[in-house]
Amino acid sequence: MGLKEKLHGIKEDFKGKKMAPAFNALHTFLYTPNETTHNGSHIRAVDDLKRTMNTVIMALVPVLIWGIFNAGYQHYAAVDAANGVIREASLFGNFFTWDNFTMGAITVLPLVIVSYAVGLAVEFVFAVIKGHEVEEGYLVTGMLVPLIVPVDIPLWMLAVAVIFGVVIGKEVFGGTGMNILNPALTIRAFLFFAYPTWMSGDKVWVHGAKEAVGTPDAISGETILGSYAQNSSVVYDFADKFFGFIPGSVGETSTFLILLGGLFLMFTKIASWRIILSAIVGAAVMGLIFNGVVDAGWITESSKFYGLMSTPYWEHLIIGGIAFGIVYMATDPVSGAQTNTGKYWYGFLIGFISIMIRVFNPAYPEGVFLAILLMNVFAPTIDHYVVQANVKKRMKRLKLKTA
Repeated sequence: MGLKEKLHGIKEDFKGKKMAPAFNALHTFLYTPNETTHNGSHIRAVDDLKRTMNTVIMALVPVLIWGIFNAGYQHYAAVDAANGVIREASLFGNFFTWDNFTMGAITVLPLVIVSYAVGLAVEFVFAVIKGHEVEEGYLVTGMLVPLIVPVDIPLWMLAVAVIFGVVIGKEVFGGTGMNILNPALTIRAFLFFAYPTWMSGDKVWVHGAKEAVGTPDAISGETILGSYAQNSSVVYDFADKFFGFIPGSVGETSTFLILLGGLFLMFTKIASWRIILSAIVGAAVMGLIFNGVVDAGWITESSKFYGLMSTPYWEHLIIGGIAFGIVYMATDPVSGAQTNTGKYWYGFLIGFISIMIRVFNPAYPEGVFLAILLMNVFAPTIDHYVVQANVKKRMKRLKLKTA
């Protein structure tokens, strides 16, 4: 008897028992259920929730691998810089080295393990208590969380935030498919407001910067946004920004890989191209407005807003977490807008508000995550007005026909 048959037999023994949801979760993760429909009409397709989640994870794996290498590279580059040695990033030189991978794995993989272990434990507990099946929604959330936090965030802080995000952000609303806020962003928001010193500043984005490895207090992990917010010069060129040789959250640095992931998700019809396109347009429009204000001379170089306002609109799209947020967060099918027209407005406002927060809040120049959470709240309202507008149009056509 094979493993599949053994599991099917054990599943029968678990029926009606308290721990049945926990065993069923393991069973369906390995194999498809051994149950078939008996009556009624059903749509048979391969794009169930588990496969949808797995597709998103496939799009995130390259970003995770790059984040591991970059975490190691940024650490050693910072140590060298603290001691007067300048390292030039090179794909075929000193980037893809075992030292970078080992250091990155030591710092990043524990974040992934804690995220999944704690999050799935909470899911299992709620499934057993409430007597429903364990849902696959946390498969993606568990991967997103370690990619949107600083590399040196203490593991206990991450665990507390994950518990808060899963319980308050999802389970209290009924579980997967019922949440009004993106759970991963709820976790990040909790971390930002509960532990702000670990989520902002120039000492949290590079491993070891807080402990001042090398020359005491000499290591700086300041991000590009942090430099612009302080009207400081930026030492990174376009290739560094686009391909990801820069400090930042684990998964947000490589716009190139995020772009490939976005194209893959749109090709597989997992992500809405309407949201992605309109968010890019919204961010570009807000960036152009700020560029126009600077060009008109209304803002001088002495202003604290000058650095980010004068940043070219296109550069806003490749620095910070805006690309990651638009591709992997804004396109969440549960917490986003549902109507096609609503998706255009929803995405546009996310991009527009993201750049607005980035510029007007220099202490927290990364605004995309707050913008997405804000629009999560307003998504039902957007859909309501879109539906009502369609109803009014149809009523007007009906009156014209009956007149």
